Amino acid sequence: MLNPQWLRTFAALAELGNFTRAAKRLDLTQAAVSQHVRHLEDALGLLVIRRPRAIELTPAGHALLDYCDAVKQARQRLDARVSSPAEEAGEIGLITPGGIGLALFPLMLEWQAQHPQSRIRHCFAPDPEVLDAVLTNRYDLGIVTFEPDDTRLTARRFLQEPLELVVPAGATVRAWSDLQALGFIDHPDGRAMAKRLLSRRFRKNAGIGDLPRNGFSNQIAHILEFVARGLGFTVIPRYARVAFAQQDKIEVMECGSPVLETSWIIHRAEWPLPERCARAVRYLEERMKG
Repeated sequence: MLNPQWLRTFAALAELGNFTRAAKRLDLTQAAVSQHVRHLEDALGLLVIRRPRAIELTPAGHALLDYCDAVKQARQRLDARVSSPAEEAGEIGLITPGGIGLALFPLMLEWQAQHPQSRIRHCFAPDPEVLDAVLTNRYDLGIVTFEPDDTRLTARRFLQEPLELVVPAGATVRAWSDLQALGFIDHPDGRAMAKRLLSRRFRKNAGIGDLPRNGFSNQIAHILEFVARGLGFTVIPRYARVAFAQQDKIEVMECGSPVLETSWIIHRAEWPLPERCARAVRYLEERMKG
């Protein structure tokens, strides 16, 4: 690799055409300028022909000057990317669980429409995949349903949403036996959510493992399809239920005091979150509160 200082010296010499002027601009001795050029010529061959009043670049010298220009431009692009946090242009990568993701996705589309220089990349995934995607820098932002303790991540509360017991329209649930008769529609977080919610209403019979499992889907949009067809009940966050198109075919059963699911927004802790991402997060928070 060519020493960056030697390249700066050569570029100044090529521009000014004189060792003395190049040394003065760079605050070096003339001997130091000559030494830098000699190091480059040891690596690349003859670069400069010394004339009494000026210098002349050889073909190799012209090639090196083009290289110096390319390095300078690359450094300018790098500086622009790392030192301009307010830059709006660029991608915003967001990975979320399905329920909250269904609510956020149309809002992210609104954000992109208002900020055409931003490009949204969104993925649905369960908590473990969200953590891995953010830790491996595949996504700028993630949302998880628990506060991670990994010191490589910054996490803060994003949203709280209640869990809901959702049954087919017209179904009656008064006792644990009614749930057994309906059967449980499971999903990746289904049993954990069901245990948390149902223990409030059915304190003596919250054994989720005793319920027949009538279906499973890892696609949040498909879970309520089972319920709408009368194939069972499920427990999901409210935003996932609200996003379902066939509200007339499902019902939410009262389960007493709310059981809240807390969402945490995460990003890498070792470097600042790009301002375009931070602004998008503030927008989402404001819209979700509204």
